Amino acid sequence: MAHLKELRDRVFKAGIFLVLGAIVGWFVWNKSSWFEGVFYYLQKPLLDYAGEKGYSNVALNFTQVGQGFDLAVKGAIWCGVIVSSPFWIYQLWAFITPGLTKKERRYAVGFIFAAVPLFLGGMAIAYSVLPNAMSFLIDFTPTGASNQISADLYLSFVMRILLAFGLGFLMPVVLVGLNFAHLLSGKAILKQWRISVFLSFLFSALVTPTSDITTMLLLALPLLVLFAIATVICLSNDRRRAKNADEPDYANLSDDEASAI
Repeated sequence: MAHLKELRDRVFKAGIFLVLGAIVGWFVWNKSSWFEGVFYYLQKPLLDYAGEKGYSNVALNFTQVGQGFDLAVKGAIWCGVIVSSPFWIYQLWAFITPGLTKKERRYAVGFIFAAVPLFLGGMAIAYSVLPNAMSFLIDFTPTGASNQISADLYLSFVMRILLAFGLGFLMPVVLVGLNFAHLLSGKAILKQWRISVFLSFLFSALVTPTSDITTMLLLALPLLVLFAIATVICLSNDRRRAKNADEPDYANLSDDEASAI
């Protein structure tokens, strides 16, 4: 019950920051006097590629009267997730690492400084591959046909891809957090390196919109590098913890070896 209460409190706090971020997102979704608007940048890869190819019949299509408002609300919430990322990422860290010592809690600052740029960096990589996705998908339009793309489907597709890349880049940092919380050892991560490689490529294949290997590698290879860095950090932390411990680390014994206790 204590864990469930802690989870409820963390989710509630993250929700408050998400709502505040969504309020900011509402004002930056559409074009203003000082900003082109998030909507403009999300549709830019599609329209830029269509312009390069001379596809004058490619456009986002609003099929319902209130669809513009619905998309603005959805876009504001999506922007809120990004704006409030430092706060809900901290709540994630605070939930998975409740048993840290006072000295180890100082690493929370480093966790935030590493996690937020990785989350935003993953989204930036996803945005950079969107033109390739558009070129692959639009070119399937038959000659003479009109490609009136539903604004709701297109924006949902783009926003899911960007968030998937961001969360994918966040996972190695979560592994480090679990290690610092004494829930996952570096050796356990290292033993499962084959599974990590497989899941990285599987995740990349599922979230990338095209079937070309280049786009998949743009996500899979950075993920593998991040997992490798996370493994090294976890192993180093295990060694530091064992060195400073008052008694031997019996968790590293083999299954058929008895401890001194």
